[in-house]
Amino acid sequence: MIPVHGNLRGRVAVITGGSGVLCSEMARELARQGMKVAIINLNKDKGQKVVDSIVSSGGEAMAISANVLEKQSLIAAREEILTQFGGVDLLINGAGGNHPDAITAPEESVQEVEGKSFFDLEERGFTNVFSLNFTGTFLACQVFGQELLKAQAPSIINISSMSGLTPLTKIPAYSAAKASINNFTEWLAVHFAQAGLRVNAIAPGFFITTQNKDLLVDEKGEYTNRSKKILAATPMKKFGEPEQLLGALLFLADEAYSSFVTGTTIPVDGGFNAYSGV
Repeated sequence: MIPVHGNLRGRVAVITGGSGVLCSEMARELARQGMKVAIINLNKDKGQKVVDSIVSSGGEAMAISANVLEKQSLIAAREEILTQFGGVDLLINGAGGNHPDAITAPEESVQEVEGKSFFDLEERGFTNVFSLNFTGTFLACQVFGQELLKAQAPSIINISSMSGLTPLTKIPAYSAAKASINNFTEWLAVHFAQAGLRVNAIAPGFFITTQNKDLLVDEKGEYTNRSKKILAATPMKKFGEPEQLLGALLFLADEAYSSFVTGTTIPVDGGFNAYSGV
């Protein structure tokens, strides 16, 4: 089990998209470390399930409904968090995801195939996916950044992706948005460096989640051709488990370990990003 980071005890973490497979694991771990955790989701009920699991284990957490694409909604969430927890020390921008309207047909084909070709993608679908991943992060940093600057050792951790480092086939909007997250992480880190607010990102490799399951596992429960390509390009030859993100999370969250680390994107990917294929 991961050792307890005493520095984090009593601090407040805000996690957007906190009910997702990866971010809910982060929420539970931060609560185990003694942090008070505020989970922001569009659907409060999903966040409440994570809160209930935290509370049943002796932790402290709250669930809030907010739309990361609406600034006033985030401001209302911030005020609710401040009322209950009194401050914000850590922001994790986990809200995001993809949508079928922004996914193209198999990469081997250009047109005349089952599914959307590049030319069939609609602007609305592309824009919605890009906005959810990037604009939602930007707005959350704006709204919660004001409170973070009041904290003793504040930190922002953005959630990037392998597709932000190297674009993946089929998902142009998601890849573009995550690349923007990496660039924005660097920009924001420089902007707030002298104010003491560290800004970093974690780029998960390939984890099977609710959002990508249909791309990676077929109706028989077997790996798709896309999964087989991923595993062939991953030196460790396996998909990640959510708990394997927690070491990087705690390293970046705790200034006792990373006080001079800002503007980085850390891949947690089983070697995928390092492998050239040869």
